[in-house]
Amino acid sequence: MLVAADTRRPAAIEQLQVLGGQLGIPVFCGDRANPIAICQAAAMEAGKEELDCLILDSAGRQHVDAGLMAELQALQKAVKPPETLLVVDGMTGQDAVKSAQAFLESLELTGLILTKLDGDARGGAALSIRWVTGRPIKFIGVGEKPADLEPFHPERLAGRILGMGDVVTLVEKAQETLDAKAALKFAEKTSRHELDLEDFREQLKQLRKMGPMESLLSLLPGMKGALKNAQVDEREFKSVTAIIDSMTPQERRSPRIIDGSRRRRIALGSGRTVQEVNRLLNQFDQMRKLMKQFGGKHGKKLPPWLPPGMMGPP
Repeated sequence: MLVAADTRRPAAIEQLQVLGGQLGIPVFCGDRANPIAICQAAAMEAGKEELDCLILDSAGRQHVDAGLMAELQALQKAVKPPETLLVVDGMTGQDAVKSAQAFLESLELTGLILTKLDGDARGGAALSIRWVTGRPIKFIGVGEKPADLEPFHPERLAGRILGMGDVVTLVEKAQETLDAKAALKFAEKTSRHELDLEDFREQLKQLRKMGPMESLLSLLPGMKGALKNAQVDEREFKSVTAIIDSMTPQERRSPRIIDGSRRRRIALGSGRTVQEVNRLLNQFDQMRKLMKQFGGKHGKKLPPWLPPGMMGPP
């Protein structure tokens, strides 16, 4: 159960309720006045319901605010949580170290959560905070969605910092998000050279479930330099899907029948240009040729663990 103990920021409670609804997790609000009373009541409620995890969401604060820091100390003393985690903005650099050190002096911290590591921050703050506080970093945030909060693995972050990628995390994302049966079916159809635009559309949908493309590509070895001056336009995926959705089932199964008049109709139906339709069809044709190389004369097959859609449009 989540506990809305942030009574200071406008709409903080409503925001947590929306998040809880998305995740299917109950949110305890109490009387929305005293954070300590709210947390104490939530702890009693959790005991009655025999819940195994209770997350107290306290208000964000600066360590220089003595009144708010005293409130945290009183809350920790009243509720006695087994874990007290400090959430630190990874983009603040060395300032985060000073903040973490000040919190450590006032509270019994058991761990840290470092956020915004999907930006330009490369983990320097993580190394410093760990050294200064002596507390473990338990989770890192690499995006804005709940699924973007992942357990912290030092060796994986080191790989990202050095541009070596993080294939293990990529595979874990695929295993958690994608349909294994669909992936195997896709690999088998590819090995038989039977891939069509319906399969392509489904693979794009599967790929989008794994998160932003730029974040996924950054997990691949050697992509750090390639992505430095490149931007991945996420809207391109919506355009591609719109174009494919504007085709008839027969056209999706047999793209070769799409002549000039059909291309104009598809462009009009998807709100895109004929040039964009042509580009998609050309890219799909190139992809099928590449898939044939995987099949080859020796009967090679795509590995079943290959994340579906990874052979999508450049």
